[in-house]
Amino acid sequence: MTSFARMLKRTGYAMLVLTLLFPTLIMAEEIGSVSTKFKMLGANDKIIIEAFDDPDIRGATCYLSRAKTGGVSGAVGIAEDTSDASIACRQVGPITLPKNIKNGKADGEEVFKKSTSLLFKSLQVVRFYDPKRNVLIYLTYSDRIIEGSPKNSISTIPIMPWP
Repeated sequence: MTSFARMLKRTGYAMLVLTLLFPTLIMAEEIGSVSTKFKMLGANDKIIIEAFDDPDIRGATCYLSRAKTGGVSGAVGIAEDTSDASIACRQVGPITLPKNIKNGKADGEEVFKKSTSLLFKSLQVVRFYDPKRNVLIYLTYSDRIIEGSPKNSISTIPIMPWP
């Protein structure tokens, strides 16, 4: 086997391991962005809109808007993004809830996570289920190992019959 083939094989294994270890880091699809602050060097500060499908509930999609720091530090990945984020989730197809969610055993389950600084800060989306009202609730917030932020946003999906 050539060294190039070995490198491709190792890269394939590395991507598989990363996908298995961090599946929620790879799921977001960037929909668009707007600039919020001009920077002389590097990219402008932005608000980015991303979409992701709930990995456990087919037919549930969330749209997340979040701040992205630009400039030189943002370009090289050492900037810390602010904790500002908003979320809107919608039913986009028929929804059948898995048993662990119906039974409340998956309350507070992380469905999305994105690093927002070089170390220790991330933006997360956590799912809850309200069986009395048959509603999925998605909470987005930012956390850090030592201190998180109280800034948060929620969105709900009332589960309805799909035509």
